[in-house]
Amino acid sequence: MLDALTLATGVAALLLAAWCGWAAYRDQPTKDWHFIGMAVVTLLTLVQLVVGIVRLAQGEKPEQGTTIFVAYLLGAFACVPATGFMSLAERTRWGSVTVAAGGVVLAVLEVRLHDIWGG
Repeated sequence: MLDALTLATGVAALLLAAWCGWAAYRDQPTKDWHFIGMAVVTLLTLVQLVVGIVRLAQGEKPEQGTTIFVAYLLGAFACVPATGFMSLAERTRWGSVTVAAGGVVLAVLEVRLHDIWGG
């Protein structure tokens, strides 16, 4: 796929995880600025989803299978919004912990996406 986009998404996810982890350390819930960060990371995963589907439509094939690749793309796209909504339900430091964990999970998904494509 696009190595630069995968790297940028993974780094952005780790930065979001560190930022929300710092908020949790200071005993703070997620705030509006955190949700802006989540939106940026989600936008990167949306671009990645579109690029991945376009590449598949052009006839390119992932090394480890199309089904698993699409499943990982959709999981990566849903990861941060899901944890963001969960943090709205938990307006304590644990909401920030949830988003931080989601950022780490997304970074791992990005590494796996790179492997599945054939990186």
